[in-house]
Amino acid sequence: MQQVKITQYDPAQHLRTPEEMAAYLEACFAEDDAALIAKALGDIARAKGMSQLARETGLSRESLYKALSGERIPSFGTILKVIKALGIKLRVEPLAHGV
Repeated sequence: MQQVKITQYDPAQHLRTPEEMAAYLEACFAEDDAALIAKALGDIARAKGMSQLARETGLSRESLYKALSGERIPSFGTILKVIKALGIKLRVEPLAHGV
């Protein structure tokens, strides 16, 4: 019988373009899960380079890895710094059914 090798899927290895990164993050936002969104930002950050992101945000690599692990919910300030450094633009629009 032939052995099957199973490896863990890493989204960061498949996020190559800004469009792919934006689509991935948008799908995570649709889930309304703050930890999932933080994890998605971490995946995107690893795809772009965590060292560069650390320089651009002024945060340490270690604190970025912890904040964007999905195991905790980072502060909104951290999220804003990361989003800006990743070159992502957030947009606000009303829900289809209004408020």
